Amino acid sequence: MINLGEIPPHLKSQIDEMSSILSPYTKRAYFVGGFVRDLYLQNPIKDIDIEVYDVASDDFDVLMQSIGALGVGKSFFVYKYKDLDIALPRVERKISQGHSGFEVKLTQDEKEASKRRDFSMNSIMVNIFTHDIHDFWGGVECIEKKLIKHIDEQAFREDSLRVLRAVQFAARFDFSIDKKTLHVMQNIDLNDLSKNRIFWEFEKLFKAKYLHVGLYYLYELGLFEKIFSLHVSLEQVEKIAKELEDAHFEEELREYYLIYIVCGVLGVGYEAVLKHLEVPNRYYTIFKYQPFFSSLLSENELLHVAMHMPIKKWLGNYRDGIKEMAKKLNIYEEIYTGGIDIQDVIKDGYQKEEIKKEYTRRVLKTILSYKES
Repeated sequence: MINLGEIPPHLKSQIDEMSSILSPYTKRAYFVGGFVRDLYLQNPIKDIDIEVYDVASDDFDVLMQSIGALGVGKSFFVYKYKDLDIALPRVERKISQGHSGFEVKLTQDEKEASKRRDFSMNSIMVNIFTHDIHDFWGGVECIEKKLIKHIDEQAFREDSLRVLRAVQFAARFDFSIDKKTLHVMQNIDLNDLSKNRIFWEFEKLFKAKYLHVGLYYLYELGLFEKIFSLHVSLEQVEKIAKELEDAHFEEELREYYLIYIVCGVLGVGYEAVLKHLEVPNRYYTIFKYQPFFSSLLSENELLHVAMHMPIKKWLGNYRDGIKEMAKKLNIYEEIYTGGIDIQDVIKDGYQKEEIKKEYTRRVLKTILSYKES
């Protein structure tokens, strides 16, 4: 049995509602996928996946439509109802190139359906009525051992996106990738993945808590070369990892630090990395001005950075002492002006582009005359 007591009340009420809806039609409906994994890990619960057996596809469609559920994967028999994803059990077979090149068929065999899952930790099934567990592939043991392990090698190789999923799972949960699984992943071609699909997985990696873990797997799998065309040495990986482990991140900037530190240590431009991903425009905005320093900053250097942005928005703020120094200089939440008012520059007769040049010159002059404490 599994304890569902930690589920937020609004989700618990939705589960109870769906149990009542499904109970006249089947006794075999299961929580599946990441929801079950996160229950075991005691992670925050968001979406809930339910797999429904013993209901014909036509009847399932009628039932879902009758409650106002939205079909989000008609060919895959998937419906969305509030925070619940409800689907019929299926098996998949690769028939063409690309992430979507799969033939889908329904099955009524729980073990066969769970075999299509990417990793053992995501294959655990929990009956929504009785809370009984089906764990055909050792998922509970893998969670207890903090291990990412594939289920079926042939099926795993058919979906190259799983290589990136393993890396972001490792970085999110501080899990190790099974040696055999890692070997299989090292020999999977990623050329069928679009930039968009790659970014979807990397976005989860960028926001992960254990970035240094994900970093090592990026190196072990050759993903710096395969995806970003970057040659990275083990020595550089170790240097980046140390930066990541010792970091004090601003949560609102967390998804940008990995790119910042990797590019900074390697000495490459941010666009050299961003061009390989279909990133939102906000990434280009963030990285428009983000200087990287390989050594400790002086107060004068920090003032130079703060001319362009508050230090709270500078990605170099993760190092020890930077936030404290910035707060002492009153530039953590405000840009540095040196007491110069741009209106005074205008009053002095400067016009158009000369206004900014003269304002910058005056602010720089205050920095040059600044004496560090």
